[in-house]
Amino acid sequence: LQTRMQSLQPDPRARYRSVYEALKKMVLTEGLWRPLRGINVTMLGAGPAHAMYFACYESMKKSLSEIFQQGGNSHLANGIAGSVATLLHDAVMNPAEVVMGRLWVTLRPYTSVLSCVRSVRRTEGLRAFYRSYTTQLSMNVPFQALHFITYELLQERLNPRRDYSPRSHVVAGAVAGAVAAAATTPLDVCKTLLNTQENTALSSAGIRGHLSGMANAFGTVYQLGGVTGFFKGVQARVIYQMPSTAIAWSVYEFFKYLLTKHSLERRT
Repeated sequence: LQTRMQSLQPDPRARYRSVYEALKKMVLTEGLWRPLRGINVTMLGAGPAHAMYFACYESMKKSLSEIFQQGGNSHLANGIAGSVATLLHDAVMNPAEVVMGRLWVTLRPYTSVLSCVRSVRRTEGLRAFYRSYTTQLSMNVPFQALHFITYELLQERLNPRRDYSPRSHVVAGAVAGAVAAAATTPLDVCKTLLNTQENTALSSAGIRGHLSGMANAFGTVYQLGGVTGFFKGVQARVIYQMPSTAIAWSVYEFFKYLLTKHSLERRT
């Protein structure tokens, strides 16, 4: 829904006024399972990407906190650790997001994930899978910095003893995701345009070939949608990120607690 609603020149059948209308129309006209298209490539990329992401974050947060605020929790350390972890995460997820974006946009001629990968590689080359990588980083680095800082800040207020507390993890994760998502929507719109290479939009802007680079993406979005164009799909993005980050933190904190408890029991 977010990708569809961020379209600068949407297909007439994919013009939506709200998230509810978009979901209802998509299911009625394209089938019940259409909103879940691309879930296999999402799962394939998300596993290793998040493993590196949280491992890097925990390691760097611990090391940097000792430097910036020994024995305490440093928000600067949290932000830097989250930013560096994003480099590894996006290196794995960027090709997956390119494929997902192509599958999600209306009237794309791809019948499966493999047909999409083959078509993109044949017509645009392997470089196409990383065309939006720098833009993705320029979006995700501030997103994750805001995300982790907000999460850790809320944990200090809601769960100062840092015990395993499912309620505080859910609330802090959801709010952190919403804040970061809303603030970085303009960058996400540019990333979506680079990933999908929306033909109608590029033609309207007089662009031949493929759009590349964040500066070009910003210029194209402004040319076609003005300032409001940078906030297309913000509602869908916030609605998506809130449960996403809440679930991610809840699952992560649960396994962290479980594995730490198991390790302590083995030592004793």
